[in-house]
Amino acid sequence: MASVIEKGKKKIKSNGKAKSAYSKETYLEWYEMMLRIRRFEEATLMAYGQQKVRGFCHVYIGQEAIAGGLVSALIPGDKIVTAYRQHGIALSRGMDSKSCMAELFGKSTGCVKGKGGSMHFFSKAHDYFGGNGIVGAQIPIGTGIAFAEKYKGTNNLCVTMFGDGASRQGALYESFNMAMTWKIPVLYIVENNGYAMGTSVDRTSNVTDIHTVGDAFDMAHEAIDGMHVEKVHEGLVRAAEHIRAGNGPYFLEIKTYRYKGHSVSDPAKYRTKEELNHYKGLDPVKNTELKILEDKIASKDEIQAIKDKIKIEIKEAVKFAEESPLPDGKGLYEDNYLQKDFPFLT
Repeated sequence: MASVIEKGKKKIKSNGKAKSAYSKETYLEWYEMMLRIRRFEEATLMAYGQQKVRGFCHVYIGQEAIAGGLVSALIPGDKIVTAYRQHGIALSRGMDSKSCMAELFGKSTGCVKGKGGSMHFFSKAHDYFGGNGIVGAQIPIGTGIAFAEKYKGTNNLCVTMFGDGASRQGALYESFNMAMTWKIPVLYIVENNGYAMGTSVDRTSNVTDIHTVGDAFDMAHEAIDGMHVEKVHEGLVRAAEHIRAGNGPYFLEIKTYRYKGHSVSDPAKYRTKEELNHYKGLDPVKNTELKILEDKIASKDEIQAIKDKIKIEIKEAVKFAEESPLPDGKGLYEDNYLQKDFPFLT
């Protein structure tokens, strides 16, 4: 994946600015990743309905363009931490469908050995610091990860993602203040899909352009279109260049939309059919496919080959999850931290 994306990036950057035309390789990478996420999430919903997946579950359907843009805009070594609607982001980091699906099934072959479930994927090898279940808790975590990169003198940043509901948490303001004071290389992203659970953005604050919160800290910020992968990529490139130049953090508000409820248990009756249908007309997966075909970027046969590949991949992921063993009870005591150095703990 990395080599293809790097080829594409050579054609889309000039004098540090992103152009509007992208290579075929880049478009096909975007499309394949977004389709992978869509089909993975559809399979997840089906498995949940069959009671093969339990507990909380929040799917990424409708927001795939954000994950696609992250694939092409970041460099090796960049870190990501996000919230609990995170299957798509994990897949975009290169985590494989089998281990992710097995984690949803609570199996020992899952990416965190069946201990995390839907909200808590993690992979050190992919610089992916999770899914986090506590609203807004990942914001100071991501700030700390970025501080570590600054301390070590790398050129890497930490993408710290959260939802519009979490943007009202006090931890955000403390983190923003610290990040700007110390010029920490952190890219804050609020995925504004319009609703914090069932509460619309305009009912939570009179500041509905969430990115403008950055003004209180003199932090660079902007809002970008999250339904078109090209726009996401371009916004991420601008932000990353600003950060890597030593200017400190950047705050992106990515305006997107989720087609399903907050979680699988949410019927989403708080929004109208007209609103949902409007955003379905902006479907990032379908519209990227349409652009590829209309602009003759790739052929129907090439698109079909990707569809066939993803169909097999997701089918095999579900089969792998179903056939994998449940964790051994002894696993409860593995991968846990225990401090033994203090007398009062012995």
